[in-house]
Amino acid sequence: MKFDSDIKSYKSATKLFLIHFAGGSCYSFPFLKFLTAKFEVIPLELPGRGRRVKEELVNDFDQAADDILKQIMAVLKDEIFVIYGHSMGALLALTVSKLLENVNKQAQCVIVSGTPGPRSHAPKTNRYQLPDEAFFNEVKKLGGLPDELFDEPDLMAFYLPILKADFEVAEQNDLVFHPKVTCPIFAMMGDEEECVNEIHNWENYTSAYFNQKTFPGGHFFFNNSPEDIAQAIIEFHDSLEKSA
Repeated sequence: MKFDSDIKSYKSATKLFLIHFAGGSCYSFPFLKFLTAKFEVIPLELPGRGRRVKEELVNDFDQAADDILKQIMAVLKDEIFVIYGHSMGALLALTVSKLLENVNKQAQCVIVSGTPGPRSHAPKTNRYQLPDEAFFNEVKKLGGLPDELFDEPDLMAFYLPILKADFEVAEQNDLVFHPKVTCPIFAMMGDEEECVNEIHNWENYTSAYFNQKTFPGGHFFFNNSPEDIAQAIIEFHDSLEKSA
């Protein structure tokens, strides 16, 4: 499947913007193929990987949010749109959605996964500052990357700067008092995640409807049952259209 400017166009479809997790790219969503009949799917990505591998990495949250905002604004006209982000991407989705509201472009909903969102009691982490071996051990705990990567020095050398830049983006921000978005939020997490019992925290960041759902698995639960994840997204979207 192609993800460039020649992506299949659905004139009447809702645009679905995907924001990847730390270390991810526009190719990181296994459930994407199950969504293209319903949405015009537009996977976004930060510089330094995937289609943008030759660009300089971003390690500042506001700069990353601005980069994502510009990508959306470049293709968004008057269509209905949804923003989905996983983990780091979920935090960016929250901020970008608010930035879009500030210019009178409101998402139909924001879909977030892999994190319970900003919490005042959550300890600050600086894993991106760890020595390389200790840092990769932290990455291994999250899963999502093939074991072979850790046995290939060249691959590790390539991914290390990307991962550290993304972890800095994810960890160095202050979103606890982030203003609420005015569109619904749908939150998903794996039932094996450490903070899954705090998934309801996302309700604090919307002044509209909130819903949540958990799935079997850990941080990258969507690798286990991609079709089920896609179906949950479609069902939430359809429920909003029926209630409109």
